[in-house]
Amino acid sequence: MCPIVALDATAPVIAIARSRVDARPELATLAAHFGIAIRDDDALPSLLLDVQLDEQGALRLVIAGDEREYGKPLCVDFVAGRVDHRRRFGGGRNQLIARACGLNRGALPSVVDATAGLGRDAFVLASLGAPVLMVERVAATAAILVDGLTRAQGCWDEEVREIALRMQALHGDATQELGELVAQWDHPPQVVHLDPMYPHRDKSALVKKEMRVFRTLAGDDADAPALLAAALEVATHRVVVKRPRKAEPIGGIAPSHMVEEKTSRYDVYVKQALR
Repeated sequence: MCPIVALDATAPVIAIARSRVDARPELATLAAHFGIAIRDDDALPSLLLDVQLDEQGALRLVIAGDEREYGKPLCVDFVAGRVDHRRRFGGGRNQLIARACGLNRGALPSVVDATAGLGRDAFVLASLGAPVLMVERVAATAAILVDGLTRAQGCWDEEVREIALRMQALHGDATQELGELVAQWDHPPQVVHLDPMYPHRDKSALVKKEMRVFRTLAGDDADAPALLAAALEVATHRVVVKRPRKAEPIGGIAPSHMVEEKTSRYDVYVKQALR
């Protein structure tokens, strides 16, 4: 198990309500494991970690806040919704991420998604047959990621279950401890995938509500150059970095080549050919 990085207990950006812990004692264990603060209801920050029922009446872990600011509660769902639609109709091995990671040429590399977030890109790669390790450094995001993966690995849909069983999730800071995290995995880190937070825009109305949650929790990825350096140290074959199409390469380090579409691109740093 990777080291647990506790949040600042004096000024948490996310917490669990003490009244919810009283109603669901399992939340106390979750708070201890991921370093999430427990706060009295009248002293809660803008975002909460909570357990809610989904449309089928099953329990799931969510990050929730004022819906006018942050939208509907955020959870990880590998069975339905956007992830399911992308699995069925997203384009398979012709998708930008698949091409960048080398899956369109017959290779089936093991992939470390070092900025996993909600695991959507990782699920695409796993659905194409690649074993994937997801690393997420924000404690609350890691918590809902582990919850979503656990539910998918035990779900009724056999295809989704098989995909999810090719995935593993760890909580840790890839910038500081990527080598140690990868050492806990049963596969070599052939490809490392990075999707750092895009630079903040002043026109906050243009920022999707879901992205506001991530910015509140994590801020911008000012240490993206260090993350790229760590990935290049660990990956055996290539590092792929998602960027806005017109953005400069991270740290000014020119990639071996780029894979582009209208609004975004992947910078591909090749160390050796995938077979």
